[in-house]
Amino acid sequence: MTIDFRFYLSLFFRRIFYFLIFLALFSAAGVALAIMLPPVYRAEAILIVESQQIPSDLAESTVRVETTEQLQIIQQRILTRDRLLDMANRLGIYADRQSDLSRRLSADEIIDDLRERIAIITTGGTRSGQVQATIVRVGFEAPTAQMSAAVTNEIVTMILQENVAIRTNVAGQTLEFFTEEVAKLDQELAELGARILAFQEENLDALPDSLDFRRSQQAAAQERLVQLEREEATLIDRRARLVSLYESTGQVPASSQAPESRTVEERQLQALKDELSRATAVLSPTNPRVRVLTAQIEALEETVAAQAGARDAADSENQGLSLYEIQLADLDGQLDFIAAQKQQIDETMAALQASIEATPGNAIILDGLERDYANIRSQYDQAVANQARAVTGDTLEALAKGQRITVIEQAIAPREPESPNRPLLAAGGVALGIMAGLAVIVLLELLNSSVRRPADLINGLGVMPLGTIPLIRTRAEGIRRRLILLAAFAIALGVVPWALWYVHTKITPLDILINQILSRLPI
Repeated sequence: MTIDFRFYLSLFFRRIFYFLIFLALFSAAGVALAIMLPPVYRAEAILIVESQQIPSDLAESTVRVETTEQLQIIQQRILTRDRLLDMANRLGIYADRQSDLSRRLSADEIIDDLRERIAIITTGGTRSGQVQATIVRVGFEAPTAQMSAAVTNEIVTMILQENVAIRTNVAGQTLEFFTEEVAKLDQELAELGARILAFQEENLDALPDSLDFRRSQQAAAQERLVQLEREEATLIDRRARLVSLYESTGQVPASSQAPESRTVEERQLQALKDELSRATAVLSPTNPRVRVLTAQIEALEETVAAQAGARDAADSENQGLSLYEIQLADLDGQLDFIAAQKQQIDETMAALQASIEATPGNAIILDGLERDYANIRSQYDQAVANQARAVTGDTLEALAKGQRITVIEQAIAPREPESPNRPLLAAGGVALGIMAGLAVIVLLELLNSSVRRPADLINGLGVMPLGTIPLIRTRAEGIRRRLILLAAFAIALGVVPWALWYVHTKITPLDILINQILSRLPI
């Protein structure tokens, strides 16, 4: 089977007006776009993220944010609606369009357009276990070179300011938090310390640290009570014998007439003083044994002083009395004094016993308070240490010695526009016109099932014709057909550029419209 190239070539020339119409349509559109699209200049600045200037083992920053995360936060903050609108107004990015009511853009269109034209690209960082320098490239597309450089540098300034604001705010908030924490814990310590002091003063005689001393006092009082009971028994026996002797003989014993010059308490006091003198030679004054001896000596000194006063009073009152009456009064006075001493010792022992019994409960309460105090003190010490680190971190950020973003290359006005590629647009329009024209011709021929050559007649009827006569149009039909095709050709060449111009100048700039269309395509 051979291909009849002459036949297909004749079909092409028969439909060439359709080809020329689509060629003119797309070529006009391509040329119009190449002419009307504004030039796009792109300026670029390069930033680098520098690590902390002071070694972290000497002074550590309190801002713990990953570089990538921080850059993403900064990008989202500077691309917010309010900040983009403020930048557009300050720099007059859309001043030429906003002055024309027919070309004025809405706030949403401005935001979408700026976000499309701003490029913030981050490279480097920690990837696959390798640490690389983090580089940030900031670019902006504008219809003029000066505008692209100015906006790019403004975005760089916003990035630097936002980075400083984030780090100083975090460091300041950290310092403020730990300052408040230290003040709160200090107040809690003061309140708890006051509670402990008040409890100790309220239970001064029943605290666990004096329990051993009170037990030793209790033992000494018990010994003193036993001794007083022995002395009382001795005095009662002496008095009974004195009374019995006097009643039977009417006389008193000679020994009674010359009693010893010192009482039992005086002799015991002297013995305790001698023992204390020996004890202090080898023991410290705070030793429990020394403290017990001191307490016993003080108690006996009071007893001896009271006995001496009683004897003096008895001597002054009993002058002129008989020897029997004097001795009997002396024995009765000693017995009364011993009874008073026993009562005093009983009261002391009862108070000591009550304080000893209350000591375990007080110890539990005091231990709880001291444990709470120790816990809060530990928290306070930790908070003070954290506050010191927060002060260091805040100082680092205030002096810009922590991690920072620096500019290594400012944006400058580009010499040549980056886009559009006008020859490529025009050539692309011509190429699309050629493909569209050929596609229309092929489609028309596929849809046309009429007989156009003898081979089609033979294939359709299965007979060999004697001859064929082609379709012959009249002169008027030919002229009318040519006029229609020429009108369509003229419309394609004139209407399409005019329509593009009208949309570009009266409705929406073509560059913004193309960006909006491309953003909605699933590419």
